[in-house]
Amino acid sequence: MNAKRICFVVSSPLTARAFLSGHIAVLSKLYTIDLAVDADGTEGLGDIPAHARIVHVAIRRKVAPLADFAALLHLFFLFRREGYAAVSSVTPKAGLLAMLAAALAGVPLRTHIFTGQVWATKKGWKRRLLKAVDRWIARLATHVLADSPSQRDFMVAEGITAADKIAVPGAGSICGIDGARFRPDVDRHAVIRRAQGIPEDAVVYLFLGRLNRDKGVLDLAAAFAELDNATTWLLVVGPDEAGMRGQMEACLGPAGARSRFVGYTDRPEDYMAASDVFCLPSYREGFGMVIIEAAAAGIPAIGSRIYGVTDAIGENVTGLLHRAGDTAELARLMASLAGDARRRHTIGEAARARALRLFSCEAVTKAWMDFYRQLLG
Repeated sequence: MNAKRICFVVSSPLTARAFLSGHIAVLSKLYTIDLAVDADGTEGLGDIPAHARIVHVAIRRKVAPLADFAALLHLFFLFRREGYAAVSSVTPKAGLLAMLAAALAGVPLRTHIFTGQVWATKKGWKRRLLKAVDRWIARLATHVLADSPSQRDFMVAEGITAADKIAVPGAGSICGIDGARFRPDVDRHAVIRRAQGIPEDAVVYLFLGRLNRDKGVLDLAAAFAELDNATTWLLVVGPDEAGMRGQMEACLGPAGARSRFVGYTDRPEDYMAASDVFCLPSYREGFGMVIIEAAAAGIPAIGSRIYGVTDAIGENVTGLLHRAGDTAELARLMASLAGDARRRHTIGEAARARALRLFSCEAVTKAWMDFYRQLLG
């Protein structure tokens, strides 16, 4: 075993770049880092290849028994050959394969970080199966992390792991926020509004993320349709994974004339700078990092009162909370902010201050560094 070697395991380059790039850069100053990821070459990995060796392992996102078994063998032989001191994984599929392979290979330190539970909104056998997967990941790991305190408490309450085995790095979040990237910006505010044909004096509600039912996008569309305010606009940014746009437009009805849909963007900060209120009426979240990004951009948030989101929003201080699925309450909160510019500004300032104080990239990376120093020295 080499006490200075760590292997991170994820399924996709996007996950690696979004969650791990900053941590790997800092950790590489003390440890030798490998990244096992389903990537041919270095495309999509940002600057990670400058700090870590990339090992291609074909970890498919969806269940594929033969491919999954091949990936398990690949990881097992990789871990046996390289003699890592620690193996760390993110996301369920990568976590199950990495923790099992590492346990079989005798890796002494095995850590997995949970970023939300897919089964939280499932029922029946799917919920039981997916929950069992998380339970096995936690059992195979020697150390378990969660990216928010409320997610930690939820996992303990659901019997996924014991309270003394799971921890939260710092105040929460897996990657932290770049306050120089996500910030108020009057120039971007004007450019995006002009490009989308949104009036300068409009009150813009923003949803940014994957369009699917679990994110509550149909609730958002229905709530926006209830607003009796012609100055309000809805901006929806993100990939349509499940054909939700048509359903949202049906919910919007005539209010659809004051809505704009944008697909995937690699510049979410531009759309946050152009908006007045961020909305995340989600049914499940590990932490709600996008809320912290919006907070750093200086805009208040309206989110559902579920684990993960309640850590990202300080209720009545940095944003407002509603019961998940309660469209009428969501509409009421949206209307209350539409007519109160001073309150939006006050909440937005408090949101940015809290985001930079608790969830900066530096603070979160320091928490990760402290965690590995404690484990490895």
